[in-house]
Amino acid sequence: MAPTSPRRSCGDVNSSTKPEEEATGGSGEVGSYNKEGGGKELALPPPPPTTTSGKLPAMIHRSGSRPQLDVSGAAIQGNLEERNPTILLPNQSDDISHLAVDIGGSLIKLVYFSRHEEHPSDEKRKSIVKLRPRFSNGLRTRFPVLGGRLHFVKFETGKLNECLDFISSKQLHRGGIDSPSWRSGTRHDDNIIIKATGGGAYKFADVFKERLGISLEKEDEMGCLVSGANFLLKAIRHEAFTHMEGQKEFVQIDQNDLFPYLLVNIGSGVSMIKVDGEGKFQRVSGTNVGGGTYWGLGRLLTQCKSFDELLELSQRGDNSNIDMLVGDIYGGMDYSKIGLSASTIASSFGKTISGNKELSDYRPEDISLSLLRMISYNIGQISYLNALRYGLKKIFFGGFFIRGHAYTMDTISFAIQFWSKGQAQAMFLRHEGFLGVLGAFMSYQMHGFDDLMVHQLVERFPMGAPYVGGKIHGPPLQDLNEKISWMEKFVQKGTEILAPVPMSPSGTTGVGGFERPSSRGEALRSDASAALNVGVLHLDPTLEVFPLLADPKTYEPNTIDLSEPGELEYWFTVLSDHLPDLVDKAVASEGRTEDAKRRGDAFARAFSAHLARLMEEPAAYGKLGLANLLELREECLREFQFKDAYISIKKRENEASLAVLHDLLMELDRMNEEERLLALVEGVLAANIFDWGSRACVELYHKGTIIEIYRMSRKKMHRPWRVDDFDLFKKRMITSGDQKIQPYKRALLFVDNSGADVVLGMLPLARELLRRGTEVVLVGNSFPALNDVTANELPEIVAEAAKNCDVLRRAAEAGGLLLDAMANTKDGSKRNPASVPLMVVENGCGSPCIDLRQVSLELAEVAKDADLVILEGMGRTLHTNFNAQFKCDALKLAMVKNQRLAEKLVQGNIYDCVCRFESAGPALDV
Repeated sequence: MAPTSPRRSCGDVNSSTKPEEEATGGSGEVGSYNKEGGGKELALPPPPPTTTSGKLPAMIHRSGSRPQLDVSGAAIQGNLEERNPTILLPNQSDDISHLAVDIGGSLIKLVYFSRHEEHPSDEKRKSIVKLRPRFSNGLRTRFPVLGGRLHFVKFETGKLNECLDFISSKQLHRGGIDSPSWRSGTRHDDNIIIKATGGGAYKFADVFKERLGISLEKEDEMGCLVSGANFLLKAIRHEAFTHMEGQKEFVQIDQNDLFPYLLVNIGSGVSMIKVDGEGKFQRVSGTNVGGGTYWGLGRLLTQCKSFDELLELSQRGDNSNIDMLVGDIYGGMDYSKIGLSASTIASSFGKTISGNKELSDYRPEDISLSLLRMISYNIGQISYLNALRYGLKKIFFGGFFIRGHAYTMDTISFAIQFWSKGQAQAMFLRHEGFLGVLGAFMSYQMHGFDDLMVHQLVERFPMGAPYVGGKIHGPPLQDLNEKISWMEKFVQKGTEILAPVPMSPSGTTGVGGFERPSSRGEALRSDASAALNVGVLHLDPTLEVFPLLADPKTYEPNTIDLSEPGELEYWFTVLSDHLPDLVDKAVASEGRTEDAKRRGDAFARAFSAHLARLMEEPAAYGKLGLANLLELREECLREFQFKDAYISIKKRENEASLAVLHDLLMELDRMNEEERLLALVEGVLAANIFDWGSRACVELYHKGTIIEIYRMSRKKMHRPWRVDDFDLFKKRMITSGDQKIQPYKRALLFVDNSGADVVLGMLPLARELLRRGTEVVLVGNSFPALNDVTANELPEIVAEAAKNCDVLRRAAEAGGLLLDAMANTKDGSKRNPASVPLMVVENGCGSPCIDLRQVSLELAEVAKDADLVILEGMGRTLHTNFNAQFKCDALKLAMVKNQRLAEKLVQGNIYDCVCRFESAGPALDV
């Protein structure tokens, strides 16, 4: 037996298996392999962040296994200011690829890494933002370039040859068919070693060696399970959830309060592991009655050909035809003295011992349900008793036996709730079946998982098969033509559901003194039809938590609770109604070519399929908020290669607004200080009317030009506004009497839409702050979203605005925005800027909303010295962050352009204005 990795401590588990442990069940999984290679994906981290010098750190833990990453001598190639600079690895001889397997009693789980360049070279975004030296710190050299994905695939253990054929066909043991060595014809056939766990790693080691020349390096099975679970619970914000009466609710896990917990892995058998910390665990119990028992007995009793078929049978069953109930014993009466109702199960399968019925006389559906409940209740009760024994409150369940099956989760949950009298809860994992193989993969010790932070992970749901219904055809399609062709074929499937869930019959019962569980959901999905429950996990070391949040742990970006009755349906209707206009703009942005039309149609079908999937199961992609929906739409657009759907509209509106900016600034300069401050805030609110994401505002565009609409909006700026804290803001900004007002040191202005919004609204406000001695940082999107202005577009806008404004010109020069555009004065001489700087940074997202738990590294850096945050627009102020609390002063400005949002947040009407000022210091009296 090969020694385990130093990182994978075995805790109190012996390296050898005792005979008595054979009877308590292993950790093999139950399920089926999709022959087309279907599975879930986890995007893998690229090489570690660089240092400020642009060099990669050479010290990295290396496994004794091949392949491994050699970063010695690595350096950034080309311009260090580039968004995604190329990294050269001069001493890399092996392919950067990995394969790990978990061979259980019922399933073989595979995890393999494939190269994946996130941003093709011809699409790399050039950074045009020059950071000031005091907060640059080499930040722009830390962006990753080499990326990849982890693919998750499963096979039935009885179909080992299919697994070996799959590995061989993709050359996974040699780095994959996309690896440089495979393309060049250079192969490493000598001593190929891959990580493996599970009992089959011993049983089938010779087969792997004979067929593929692979040596399996065994990793401790329990250690891998714990390592995989710890990683998922720490890394994925919405990994764990409860499931009661068909309702899924996600649980936020405090990383500082994760341990101890009980991990119950339900495979062929069941293992129960007490986890006390990283590498600290003990297998405290188990049972040989697990998924293998259900599948084995079910196969014998029902003649089912697959595990999924057996589960589907249970959904149509009535276990009262099989199980003996308390009422059957007491003539239909309760046994109230000890608290047992007539519908309580007294004996599973108890009715089959009487009468002259044969097996063929019983419905397979009833047998399957009775068997499922018997095993699930047993597991739930034993799990709670072990948790009680060790004083554990957190119980997590994993393993392919569960498979997202509502009845199974409800049954386990009810058992734990009943026996604990509500003091403990069962929690399930979204990546339930891949704990062990993920732990085995992590044992390569070269991915930097130890330092992983939850804010550095972004989960996305790219197009894959299926969205809803149908069979799994493979991991998300990489080739755009394949995606489009697949969508054209798939649209006929519509929103078909393979496994409908009937409402529980009145005679269906529970066991052991408490009532039956029920599933109120209208639809239940097996593992096969829930392919998007786990998305692609992208690791981005450049994301940070916004440092000015008062309490990141309690911060919740979404202000609308989509779980409230009618909310989900309303917002889905809004998004669906807006879809034709969005597709039209996207196709127009690329000249209405036939290729653009085809991609636009495919995008519309794909996003509609996402919405249909979420309407059926709102928690399918994790905890769902309005911000998540809007981001999903933008990601889907990018997936079909629409880089910026509103680019031509933005350019036109920017030009129109810049043409009248000079006159507006002249008008503002003629006002006194108090009049000007009010006019500036009015201007931001009025200009925020321009939003192509609002149906009401789109209708306005057909009634006048951008300037006409802006002027009309200004005329209607009558106070008091729906939320009106302007007087508080004025008191903080303007000196009154002998009171000396200290100007803000640095203000972060989160800008929203292009055109009048940023040019006639936010730029004049920024100019006023600059005149008062405040450094200003304009914060724009990293990627396009609707007509929102991006950080890459802002410097050009500022440069044009600065041509007719000395304040903006000097500040832009001081902030490094005009080094290339306008370094000279009108007479050709160099000017030494004597101004506070105007800077631009990107926010790290590509959505109309912003989640401040995940912002760009550069934004987090400049925020450390900021004492004023200004959030503007519906997405950043109302959809998200309306209730956010900051360590510094905050001004939140927005015009409400959605009636539902107006009623929910401010009890007002469409076109109401919000001006909320929140002081971090002592309360201000007005």
